[in-house]
Amino acid sequence: MKKLTNIFLWAITGSFLLIYACSGTKNSAKSEKSSIEVSAEDSVEYDVETFNAKFDMWYERQNTSAAYRTQTYYENWNRQYVSAWNAKCATASSSWTFEPVVGYNPTEDYGFEMNHKLFYYFMYVENVLKVKIIPGGPKLTFY
Repeated sequence: MKKLTNIFLWAITGSFLLIYACSGTKNSAKSEKSSIEVSAEDSVEYDVETFNAKFDMWYERQNTSAAYRTQTYYENWNRQYVSAWNAKCATASSSWTFEPVVGYNPTEDYGFEMNHKLFYYFMYVENVLKVKIIPGGPKLTFY
């Protein structure tokens, strides 16, 4: 009988400890929620994800401010390249091995850095991988 009483006391003590532990967690979660501040300004950052380590290394070598052009320059070329790229993705061809369609909205302001990196990705495909996207593209000096 004494053994059963000890088990019963341990079970009740354990239950109280469990309830106490859970109630403490709820209170700390409530205080965390109240400490979050919501910014009035909504900022969006864009980036080019290529999943190509060779491009990333090549881009770092090419990315010099001496070779920079205007954002408008990059946007104009990116519109043309994206249009040609997506058209090639839409038609199955054995010479075109790139699958993803580029989601680029010409009316959206993606900023200088994203337009620059996207443009240089197209330059990488054409000049390093030797896959033509558009005829008569820009001629750049690469380092």
